[in-house]
Amino acid sequence: MTTPGSSSSMRNNMLPPGLVSNLQDVLNKKKPNIPPIQHDDDNNNNNNKSNNTKVEEDESTVQSSSSSSATDDFDPSKPVIFVTNSEGIASPGLTSLVEALVTEGLYNVAVCAPQLDKSFSGHSFTYQESISVSTAEIKGATAYEVTGTPVDCVSLALSGALFAWSKPLMVIVGVNKGPSCGHDMFSSSAVAGARQALISGVPSLSVSLNWKKSESQESHFKDAVSVCLPIIKAAIRDVEKGAFPKSSSLHITVPTLPAENKGFKLTKQSLWRSKPIWQAIAANRNPSAARFMANQPAMGLQLAQLGRDASAAGAARRLNSQKKSLEIVESVGVSGKVDLARTVKYFRLEFQDSNQEETDENLDFRALENGFVSVTPISASQLIEPDIEKAASEWISDAI
Repeated sequence: MTTPGSSSSMRNNMLPPGLVSNLQDVLNKKKPNIPPIQHDDDNNNNNNKSNNTKVEEDESTVQSSSSSSATDDFDPSKPVIFVTNSEGIASPGLTSLVEALVTEGLYNVAVCAPQLDKSFSGHSFTYQESISVSTAEIKGATAYEVTGTPVDCVSLALSGALFAWSKPLMVIVGVNKGPSCGHDMFSSSAVAGARQALISGVPSLSVSLNWKKSESQESHFKDAVSVCLPIIKAAIRDVEKGAFPKSSSLHITVPTLPAENKGFKLTKQSLWRSKPIWQAIAANRNPSAARFMANQPAMGLQLAQLGRDASAAGAARRLNSQKKSLEIVESVGVSGKVDLARTVKYFRLEFQDSNQEETDENLDFRALENGFVSVTPISASQLIEPDIEKAASEWISDAI
């Protein structure tokens, strides 16, 4: 039989001698009359203390190296260009844009993008819920992937809590998959990311490709970057000179076949909008399990958090590799208290293009249809047009 303080007992209890020693130190401080734990091999204890010290030094070295690795390639003589997007960190539009900016060799390129597709999330923040930030590998750039929205990414980057720099010269959101014309700008998370930068006092651009399933190819993202690079470089140059418009962001939409574009065209936001189509889905997904999870909100939240933290990045890459539609979101029509007898229905939302009767050639969607690269100024303020303000004023006067 071994004594409680022997090394054999330590092994049987799965407690490292160094840990026991640390605990003993704490206890001794609280109760000096407690005798120290004796070990059969004093050298073993000394070795463990030495190992603990080495571990602490190693951890300190790792933390130091990780904090410095992000600044090793940082050149203070170059401006910082911050890039995010709506489809996620692994999307070809973002990687093509970052690669082009890095190749220029003129900028410090920083990336903070969603782990998953966050299209159509609008100007939404992740509020009262923690988001995780993980380092990502993008050659030549300091990159992070975030379990949040594009607006989260921009806001976090500009807060000073993530990057060593305090403020980038410019924020670029793109290249995003699909146009954001007309009323779709209100639900576009790409436009929202650029608007958030503008609200924060940083000049911004958002870039989208008019993706069409029947015509578009992944290589068109690189073509779109090549088309937009001159205007991006001109914007960066004029920001440095103080000549770039401070009260607006520019939303650039590249036509479906970028290499065949007819040039840039200054456009106005139209009334165009994609048509939402809600389709009923057969309840063949084990609805009883869904109802059980609905009755277990705490368990559901825990499982969701674990699953998200464990596989969010991998899921994003799998979704891209499988080329699933990035325009589909899903919702379950359940509200109020959960009742096992309640009928649960499933619906899936898809967006389809709708025909527009507006004929002004200077509208965003018309320019795209005619093969031009649409450049639409976007303001952070939602000013009411005089005629609308007058009509509302007259109505309020009559109503009250």
